[in-house]
Amino acid sequence: MAIDLCNKSPGALAEGAQGAWEEAVPAEAAPVNLDALTADQRDALNFSYRTTLPAMDPRFVAGDPAAWASDFGYALNKVAVRLDNRTNQDLRDAALNHPDPAMREQALFEYADRDLPDAIELLGQAVLHDPNREVRWDALWAIEKLGGAHAVATLSTFAKDADPEIAEWSHLFRSELQTGDPAFDGRAGQFTPGRTFDETIYLLIHCDLYVRLDDSNQHWGKISLAPQGLARIYGQAHACPNVSTRERQLVIAKTIDGLHADGSQHCDNYLFRGFTDRTRRDRGNFFFESLVPRTFFKSGHADDPSEGTRQANIGFARYGTWHLDPKFQIHDEAAIRYVRGRFQGWGYLNLARVAGRSMEEILQPGNGVLSTLHDPEIGNMTNAFILGTFKGKLNDWDGDGVIDMNSRDVYSTVDGEIDMNQDGVADQPGLTCCDHTTLLP
Repeated sequence: MAIDLCNKSPGALAEGAQGAWEEAVPAEAAPVNLDALTADQRDALNFSYRTTLPAMDPRFVAGDPAAWASDFGYALNKVAVRLDNRTNQDLRDAALNHPDPAMREQALFEYADRDLPDAIELLGQAVLHDPNREVRWDALWAIEKLGGAHAVATLSTFAKDADPEIAEWSHLFRSELQTGDPAFDGRAGQFTPGRTFDETIYLLIHCDLYVRLDDSNQHWGKISLAPQGLARIYGQAHACPNVSTRERQLVIAKTIDGLHADGSQHCDNYLFRGFTDRTRRDRGNFFFESLVPRTFFKSGHADDPSEGTRQANIGFARYGTWHLDPKFQIHDEAAIRYVRGRFQGWGYLNLARVAGRSMEEILQPGNGVLSTLHDPEIGNMTNAFILGTFKGKLNDWDGDGVIDMNSRDVYSTVDGEIDMNQDGVADQPGLTCCDHTTLLP
């Protein structure tokens, strides 16, 4: 999240500091008179303005500081110390040369989060040369987060990339910076009948993990997790909506590779419920919450019961906007082509497991667990505030030139129960996460 504040200081915003907008914005996107906008466009512009207020320097805005100065994550970012103590040069070397794509990406996001003046150049190098497509599209996202004319110009250079997903992400992010809304390419979509979910949307998730270092509440640490690093620890997530219920519930289905000793995937599903505003036909603004039973591992490492376990209810919140594409139809309704938003929750990071360790040792499957403040036994162990952003769009996963709406394998029923054979029936009623006891010797 704090990466979104980078490149936004008065100095960075000064005329000439980022290059001229006219060099980055095509003529057809030149500013227009407010009176020339439609009612919907004026509403969107007003909404975009209001949503930027919490992140703006109060010298540039007027109004109640309860609105613009109450973001807990941004407050923590001002005082937290980085738990990644690599030098800037170490980060550059890792970003371009580390053999593990997740570690290259982690170095890129950490470098960008430090608000360094050449961050966009480094990210652009990764998009241009990295052999891993996820590193490439996640680096594009980091460029969007930094924003500004330089970001728009850099994103534009990848608009005709040979990989259609890179090209579309570039086009989408550039459109968001220029208009506030995403834009898509013209590929056709394919829906597969008979599957549990109408859509399975692969999510990119970035977060800041703020850790309370002692009981004084005066010392905080921070780890900024890039999408692949976060997925390695907590699981790769898919948003799984059905057209008939998407305005009130959906499942976030996660899998972790490399956690179980027997090599099987760890499955971890969350049923979210909430409200969706549908006053506009082309999108839905939502606020959803989840409350699920989970085994809490006091070791701070999933699947490690060596220090005891506790059954607890874990809460999480996600909110944002999904955008429909009328060209993609599911049950006579427009499909969700793209989703973006924020999330927040609580966690436990065992500081003894990370102190003095390298990022390679920290970014391990299950090396961090979600938590709650409300359980009488583990509430006081909760020491991490998790705040982040997510984005996801439909992709062509098999390379046939057609976008796949619901082809991804997700192991969940519509209510979030584990369903390993994907037949829509729970393997064990009520079980929403792998039971670690079945894997014990």
